[in-house]
Amino acid sequence: MQTSTRLKRDAKYTSMPFYIRIWRDIVHSPGLYIMLLPVLAFYILFCYKPMYGALIAFMDFQPGVPIFQNSWVGFSNFVDFFQDRSFFRVIKNTLVISISSIISGFPVPIILALLINELRSRLYSRLVQTVSYLPHFISLVVICGLIRDFTGGNGIVTRFIQILGSDIGTSLLMKPSYFVPVYVISGIWQEAGYGSIIYLAALTGISHELYEAATIDGASRWKQTIHITLPGILPTIVIMLILRMGNMMNVGFEKIILLYNPQIYETADVISSFVYRKGLQEFNFSFSTAVGLFNSAINFAILLAANSISKRVNETSLW
Repeated sequence: MQTSTRLKRDAKYTSMPFYIRIWRDIVHSPGLYIMLLPVLAFYILFCYKPMYGALIAFMDFQPGVPIFQNSWVGFSNFVDFFQDRSFFRVIKNTLVISISSIISGFPVPIILALLINELRSRLYSRLVQTVSYLPHFISLVVICGLIRDFTGGNGIVTRFIQILGSDIGTSLLMKPSYFVPVYVISGIWQEAGYGSIIYLAALTGISHELYEAATIDGASRWKQTIHITLPGILPTIVIMLILRMGNMMNVGFEKIILLYNPQIYETADVISSFVYRKGLQEFNFSFSTAVGLFNSAINFAILLAANSISKRVNETSLW
């Protein structure tokens, strides 16, 4: 009787208009929505309100002139970018670095979470987690300073490569062919531990009864991982991969700027560093805004495609 009453109440609730349901939720749980207000304020003030500035991409913007008093130039800034001699270079470098980071770096937090989950000593497990999380909280300037020291002419990494038989003779960051490996490997070291947190949280949601049943059936730890653990966290992996694909073209300029130099522009110059130079060094604000808007549009298209493919293949998606 109680189940029938609850089902009828749930059916009545879901049949209500959306705005009425929201209002009822606010009335019944005002504290939760009060906690949500700072988050909404942040996104409105710092994410949505500045979006009108994207109009600069279609203008000949002059600093000090009110934005709507600048002359409109249509898509000429985009055309200038497509015709720029650096266009194919920055697109290629962005894709190479991003795809390399996904292929090499995306599985690492998953593997690390699985390994930590297998540890029997709670003390040792916490020690490993703490050590692996630490690089994420170190300042990026310090990280890049360490990378420069390790890959310098007398750095540990450079000497190790020389021991293996490769005569470098100078810093790895002075050679275009070494920049992508240095960038990707250092990124894995910096973010793998922190990225494993969400997978460790997902692992806690897997029922221990499944493992007990598998143990009774004689399944080894490896088979339990393949048939229970990985399927259990697969929805989380798919969601994280979709989000990562949505940021494929966003290779942060901070680390690039701190590591690269004109000698390795061939492989190190990406869209974000190109925008930085054009906007903040050459003061070509309209052109740099057009490049940034183009980059965001490509990211949005990739996100939609990745979400659609995932929804069709395994019915897991963001929406």
